[in-house]
Amino acid sequence: MASPLRSLIATGTKLWLDSIDPDLVIRNRALGATGATSNPIIIADLVKTGRFDGELAKLMERNLSDDEIAWELTDGMVRQAQAVFEPVWKETQGNDGYVSFELDPLLEDPENGLTVEERTKQYIELGKRWSAGHTNRMIKIPATPAGLAAVGPLAAAGVTLNVTLIFSSRQYVEARNNIWGGAQQRSSLDGFKSVYSIFVSRVDVYTEAQVPELSKPSQGLVGIINAKKIWQLNEKFWANQSVKLQQEIVFASTGTKKPTDDAWKYVQAFAGSGIETNPPATNDLVEKSGMQFERYIDWFPNWQIVLDVEKAMDWDKMEAFLMEEGIKKFADPQKALLKLIAAKRKELKK
Repeated sequence: MASPLRSLIATGTKLWLDSIDPDLVIRNRALGATGATSNPIIIADLVKTGRFDGELAKLMERNLSDDEIAWELTDGMVRQAQAVFEPVWKETQGNDGYVSFELDPLLEDPENGLTVEERTKQYIELGKRWSAGHTNRMIKIPATPAGLAAVGPLAAAGVTLNVTLIFSSRQYVEARNNIWGGAQQRSSLDGFKSVYSIFVSRVDVYTEAQVPELSKPSQGLVGIINAKKIWQLNEKFWANQSVKLQQEIVFASTGTKKPTDDAWKYVQAFAGSGIETNPPATNDLVEKSGMQFERYIDWFPNWQIVLDVEKAMDWDKMEAFLMEEGIKKFADPQKALLKLIAAKRKELKK
């Protein structure tokens, strides 16, 4: 009998790790993970452990600013993870084995006062810079107005993209259309790969607080229904395009937020297709569960629940709310990381 995570992979799901902790990357690769994602919270948590004080000290000796140190450290950690997953990338000829590198979240910080055009220009410049010379690195860009405007030119330039902070079908369609438009400007589509990260559990947190008119049976299922509908849109669109590699949905924010929910609630819901980027703790709990997963991606709750969700949900309102929250959750961790590096600078000089 296969282990729980191996049984999940056997359904057709690609398992990615929501961390680039070097130890966890190796551990989860052994469990079957074939890719990973990074963000400032992950980097900050690793810095707090003290395990990277040596690398920080070396970077500080080069008289780099706190911001430069943050990005050099991130780049180094992502490179380490890429090395672990590079054999997967080679074996699948570019269809899997990627590590996502998130661009500067502070571009979206309202305190910076940048226009959409200025942010778009910087996303394009940074995307090209941090992807240069890499094969299995994805550039992660949020589905903000500036991010969505940048993905087309980046796709045209050959950059492999992961569009993140997607909460609605509208965002997904705009991201996909912009990327596809850019990709068609390439001389060849052989190496074209894109993924679209749909956030799941945050939607259910939102509905419990903001949509009390939903029936009790419907609460906790909106994130799943929403993500599966977007997955269906994605499957239908790419089935009609001449592309060599899979253009996939990433089911993100798959860790449960309610103590009463099974740790594998979202993991099970999307089994069978796409990519699940799970927190390390979620993977650990799934592996200990003893479960054997079967394809579940095509399953929807009964029609009364789906109808109730469609009737109660204002998708535009949800998107606006969660994007505002998401941008704050994007920027604040980067600010915290910079403060942490500044504190480490003082600590390591003693």
